[in-house]
Formats: sequence, structure tokens, C-alpha cells
Amino acid sequence: MWDAKTTAMIVRGIGETLVMTLGSVGFGYLLGLPMGIILAVTDKNGIRPNRFVYRVLDIVINILRSIPFLILLILLIPFTTALVGQSYGTKGTIVPLVISAAPFIARMVESSLKEVDPGVIEAAQAMGAGNWTIIWRVLLVEARVSLITGVTIVIGTVLGYSAMAGVIGGGGLGDIAIRYGYYRYQADIMVATVILLVVLTQIFQGIGMMISKKNDRRVA
Repeated sequence: MWDAKTTAMIVRGIGETLVMTLGSVGFGYLLGLPMGIILAVTDKNGIRPNRFVYRVLDIVINILRSIPFLILLILLIPFTTALVGQSYGTKGTIVPLVISAAPFIARMVESSLKEVDPGVIEAAQAMGAGNWTIIWRVLLVEARVSLITGVTIVIGTVLGYSAMAGVIGGGGLGDIAIRYGYYRYQADIMVATVILLVVLTQIFQGIGMMISKKNDRRVA
């Protein structure tokens, strides 16, 4: 039966899901953003081509992206336990979420930076701008709309991954859906968690699109 205890559990699950999702995205960008910049800069058409660096990083990212999240979650249990002291719950789920999100973020960032008009980069180089200046004041600035859209996509993806983590007691709404909706056949809880996950995704999507439009100079 749905009671106050169930409501409190759902509220707690929402909080845990938000912590896992936003925390993982934040740490994921700390790793993925630099990797994406390096990929864009060292590409053969980048401002400082370096085939060796690009190839090594490209292979590492491709390998990590090729591993399904649930398998990665299990493979990282020893590492996660050694790093944070547990492989379950909110804290234990953030580690594999970050490792899964970082290469995805790197590709998103690389793609966004490569969309920048080469003419703008050439103009900056003609004015004597160095590589760091071009990265921070040209590439990242010109690609900001695409980067913001990318953040929205990443949040939606990580939110879905956080729900998958419920299979091994990862905490949040996914864990509640598995423990109560699946194992205990409580359809009302299953439906509630699904609706909440959809609502959270739509909220993040709406916020992301709103910020993106505000930063798009093409929008009147």
C-alpha cells in the first residue's frame, strides 16, 4: 500500500538520483572537457595537429564507449570499492557513471568544437592569437550553444544510466523501481518511478534548451 513511508522513500530516491546525475556530469566534464579539447586541437585539421596524441586518446575513448554501462558497472566494482569504500549506493554509483560519461562527453565536446567556422579561427591566428587564446576565447565561445546542448544530452543519458545502476543497488529511483516495482511486483511504484524519470528528463531538457536559446546569437 502507498503510504507516508513510501512517499518519503520516493522523495529520497529523487534526491539520490539528482546527486548521482548532476555529480557524475560535473566530474565527467572535469575529465571529458579537456579530452574533447585535446581531440579537436590535435586532429589533422586542428590548430596543433598531433597524430600520435590524437590516435592514443581516440583509441582509449572508443574502448571505454564500447563497454555497455551495466558491464562497466560490474567490472569497476573492485576499483570503486578501493576508491570510495563501497560499490553500491549513491556514492558507489558515481564512480562508474563518471568513467562512462567522460568519453561520451569528450566526443560531444570534440564534435562541438569542430563545428566552429574555420574562418573565425584563421582570423584569430592572423591577429596573432596563440593556441590557448584560440581555445578559450574562440573555440569554446563560438561553440557554446552546441556545448550547452551537449550538456543537456549528457544529463539525459547519465540519468538513464543511474536508473540502470539500480540493478546492483545503485540507489535512487532506479533502485526503488527494481527492489519494489520488479522484485515485489508493486506496479504503482514502478509506474511512479518511470513517470518521475521522464519528468526529470523533460525538466533538464527544457532548462538546457532555454539556456541554449539565450546564448544563441542567431536567435532574434
